[in-house]
This record gives sequence, structure tokens and C-alpha cells, in this order.
Amino acid sequence: MIRPALADLRRYAISRSLFKPTTLSRAIAKLGFVQADPIRAPARAQDLTLRHRVANYRVGDLERRYSKLPIEEDFFVNYGFVPRQWQALMHPRTARQKWTKARWRKANEILEYVRARGEVHPREVDAHFAHGKAVNWFGGSSNASTQLLDGLHYRGLLRISRREGGVRVYAVREANAPPTDPAATMDALIDIIVNKYAPLPASSLAQLVVMLKFAVPHWEDARKSALARAKARLPNAKVDGETWYWPQGENPQSRRHVVADEVRLLAPFDPVVWDRRRFELFWGWAYRFEAYTPAPKRVRGYYALPLLWRDSVVGWGNLSVVDGRLNASFGYVGREPKDPAFRRAHDAELARIETFLDLGSRIASP
Repeated sequence: MIRPALADLRRYAISRSLFKPTTLSRAIAKLGFVQADPIRAPARAQDLTLRHRVANYRVGDLERRYSKLPIEEDFFVNYGFVPRQWQALMHPRTARQKWTKARWRKANEILEYVRARGEVHPREVDAHFAHGKAVNWFGGSSNASTQLLDGLHYRGLLRISRREGGVRVYAVREANAPPTDPAATMDALIDIIVNKYAPLPASSLAQLVVMLKFAVPHWEDARKSALARAKARLPNAKVDGETWYWPQGENPQSRRHVVADEVRLLAPFDPVVWDRRRFELFWGWAYRFEAYTPAPKRVRGYYALPLLWRDSVVGWGNLSVVDGRLNASFGYVGREPKDPAFRRAHDAELARIETFLDLGSRIASP
């Protein structure tokens, strides 16, 4: 019987997620899913996540190499990048929002247009069909043709073939046969979740299974039984009153889970810190993503990056690039660590970020 302490789980979470840097393709396969976000501060979340896990990674490498990798942009528990083999488990996908016959007629016209051209930029579709504007999901206005492209992509009829200046370029996605065993497929999708975010408190595991509504809305009724099967088959232990789950064949108490004497600035959606519930259990303070919080109400900054030192998140950093210089400011939960090793590791992390951003040695600290 494995009986880990909370400190064991913390080291295990960091060690297994921040694995030795490898190739881009292998890192994405190992993670199973990389969440995407369009904000650059100082780089997009997917780049900030991959820089820790891919050898010699540079900002934009994922976008530049995407078309040659066996991955797809798609929804999983959030929107991001997923290995093609896992994407096939989620399709054919039946969207929760049903389209009218008139909307399907417009969508099929676009589909045939894309098929004839091979791949299209949204502005080409908008210019050709002139569908005008429409209300989007958050109450604003966007091109109706772009909404149709997004809907066709979500339903698995189109794929993202590449990006052009950050904008999605679409191509037809060839349909795959539906999974023959929905229960086994749900189990496989949950295994991807657990592999990425383990160890998981029971409430976080349940939350992530609910979030599979984005990946497989057509199996909404199967989520409850899939969660029950996961809890029955996954290794688990109760620690300080909370039940934790992790992948089969792993031991949170293993001596191989060693945390390096390094400082890491992590993306807000990095798997080490993504689960805010687990974050508070591990580190005793609340981290919140404040990019969409009104500026006067922000506590830590627009895009505060959690600052990991060894196995503790001791504070946060706000980074920006101004006139080719990296500007860095930091805040701490308590007092800034006085260990000289921390300062060396802190400076080394900023140097890595400069290399990642191709800035050279130019750091400005307000």
C-alpha cells in the first residue's frame, strides 16, 4: 500500500511533469495535450509550456513546425494541440449546438469551397461569401463566415492545416471511423487527463471529466460511469483527508522523483499549476489568472507567471519585451529567498527566457 505524504505528491507532480527536455514531437506526445492561449506576455502559453520540455525550444517553434508534426489543433478539456491519434478518439463529434438547415447549407457551401481550394484563410472565405457579421459566443461581433469555419472545425469536418501570422488556415479533414467501444474510449481520454495532470485530487479529477464535454459532447451521459470506473481502477491514496489519483504503474514515493535546484517561470496553464485547487493544497496560497480582471482589481498582474523554486511556488513574475529588452518584475508570497543558490537560479532562468525569445543579454528590472 502506497501512503505518500503531501510533500511526496508535490515532488512527484513537479518531477513527472517537468521531464528531461526532448524533441517537440515527443514532448507533446508525453504531455498528451498542450493548452493554447492567444495572449503573448511575453509569449503564448503553449510556447511558455513547451520551452521547459523541448530541447533548444524557441518562441514560435510550434507554429513553424506544426504542419510537419503528427498533431492537430482541437478541443480536449480546453482548446489546444493534441496528437492525431488522440484526436481520432473524439470524432465524429456531434456538437451540442444544433445548426438549422439554412446554416448547414451555408456551412456545406464553405466546405466545398475549401475542398476545391485545398486550404483557405478566413478572409478568402469572407470575401467570397460575404456572410456579414454575427453575434459571437461572448456577445460581441465577428465575421459570420469565420464562425462557420470554427463550427466546421469543431465538428471535425475541417482541420487547421497551419497558421499564417497567428491566424488559422483551414483544410478539409478526412473523416475517421467512429470508435467501436465508447466506454473504452472514455477510459482512454480520462487516462490522457490523468497522465497530464497527476497526481489529482478527487474533486479535480471529477472537474476534468466534466470538461470532456468539449471533447466528446455526444457522450455526455457516459461521463458519470467513466469517472466511477476511473476511481475504481486508478491507484490512489488519502492524504490529509483528500483522495489523490495517479496513473497505473507509478509510485509517488519513488526516489527517482527528484526536484532540481532551479527556478522556473511557468505559464498560467502549465500542468504543474493548472489545477488551482491542487495549487492551494501544495503551496498554501491562491493563484489566479488575472488577464481578464479589471486592472484596478489585479493583485499580481495581467499575466503573472508562477515562480517555482525547487518544489515551492514562492511568488510570481511579470515579463514583457519593450524595445527589444526583457522587462521583469517579481512578487513573493512571503520574503524573497535569500539563498545565494536562488539568485543564481533566478538569473539563469531569465537568461533562458532571453534565449527562448531570441533577445540576447538585455534584461531590465523595474
